[in-house]
Amino acid sequence: MIILGVTLAIISMVVVGLLVARRVAGDSRNFLVAGRTLALPVVAATLMGQAVDTNATLGATDLAAGLGFWAGAGLPLGLALCLLLTGLFFARPMNSMGLTTLPDYFRLRFGRAVEFAAALLMITAFMILVAGNLVAGGFLFERFLGTSYTGGILIIVAVVLIYTLAGGLLSDAYTSIVQMLITGIAALGLLLWVAATFGLSAPPGMGPLDLGQLSDPAQGAVVNWATLVALGIGDIVAIDFMQRIFAARSPGVARRACFIAAAGTTVIGVPFALVAVSTGQGLLALLDEAAPAALSVLVLAGIVSASLSTADGAILGTAAVAVRNVGSARRVHQPGRADPLLRATRWAMLPVVGGAVLLALRVPQTGVLLTLAFDLMLACLAVPFVLGFYWRRGSSPAAMAALTVGLVVRLVLFAITPTMYGAPNTLLYIPNTLAGASFDGWPTFIALGASLVVYVVVALVTAPAAAPGRELRMPAEEGAVRAG
Repeated sequence: MIILGVTLAIISMVVVGLLVARRVAGDSRNFLVAGRTLALPVVAATLMGQAVDTNATLGATDLAAGLGFWAGAGLPLGLALCLLLTGLFFARPMNSMGLTTLPDYFRLRFGRAVEFAAALLMITAFMILVAGNLVAGGFLFERFLGTSYTGGILIIVAVVLIYTLAGGLLSDAYTSIVQMLITGIAALGLLLWVAATFGLSAPPGMGPLDLGQLSDPAQGAVVNWATLVALGIGDIVAIDFMQRIFAARSPGVARRACFIAAAGTTVIGVPFALVAVSTGQGLLALLDEAAPAALSVLVLAGIVSASLSTADGAILGTAAVAVRNVGSARRVHQPGRADPLLRATRWAMLPVVGGAVLLALRVPQTGVLLTLAFDLMLACLAVPFVLGFYWRRGSSPAAMAALTVGLVVRLVLFAITPTMYGAPNTLLYIPNTLAGASFDGWPTFIALGASLVVYVVVALVTAPAAAPGRELRMPAEEGAVRAG
């Protein structure tokens, strides 16, 4: 029954994705930003699809069951905060610029060198993000469908590539509607069943009203706030979120979609943390050992849907950044002539997926990989992006200095800290006596502070690079014949 339910969910998404793919019509603008025509419900659904992934559902239950409600709820709440802030301050101007990828902004505001460096960082961060979704999917397939962990990862990759290679953002956007319907119904059904079976109570110190989790370092407050800040601010500089904002049919649609998606992400994501603290179990164990079969099928289909919804957008966005902002491919759409940006983006998806698979095999952690990805973005790119909009003094040297210092500080602190967001640091830990587990969480704030200070100091002693970001526009050559 479980195999049948998950298979039907996968087939429905593949069918929708392939049907919509016909609208690409050989044009990279349709492939990458859906022709900039997406209506409000579709933009909201696809933004939610990028936020509600297996890190924010399965990862949230793992963290909440072991560390308390706020450790798990910090994932969906951080993502919802990001969408709220983006809607308030950035969605409208970013949509009006006519960009294709987020590094385009860094090129227009700070120049080619900053664009190139920002693109490399985004590629790294989003390969980590894709890996986190593959990890959760691999565990799920291994436990419930009888595949190996590696086999489960490869199945998810194959499914995502089938419709994303064909339809790009168009396929991603319309499959997100199906994915969010399944995931939303699954979250509501799971919460109602747990409330009726176990009640919505939590052990002392673990529940949503136990605010020591947000005020006492001994109860994980520093890590919980670091999660909220890394996702709430670091995720603003997210290539998948911004790509959907670029695809909205108008600046007003982009802005309203962010608000709807923020509310939807909270409504869908927070129940998973409540379920974990109420039952004291991780989600997979709960579904395997206690839940009715029909509910297990529905929730597992929702988790698979969440995994696909984020993986397809992240793979597409990463590939586009690689060929457009690291490479030099540009859009050339003329009858009878292949669009080089479209072709190159499709090919680039393969090494992106390969890198994510290798990382998923090396670091099989849910939840943690999501926060780590945007911790890097927070340390390196959040300051130049935000201040680039609202402070004219920002310069190319300031942006490059903030990016470099933020990266170095964050990696050094990461390497000397034995845990990352409460999980063992199995990725890059150098044994030392300088930092213990109690230091976990502080590197997020230290690296952000270092990036901010360096940006401001260098900006004050150098000439501005350009007008504030909200005044920028893509150049005229990005038009109908030769555009990006």
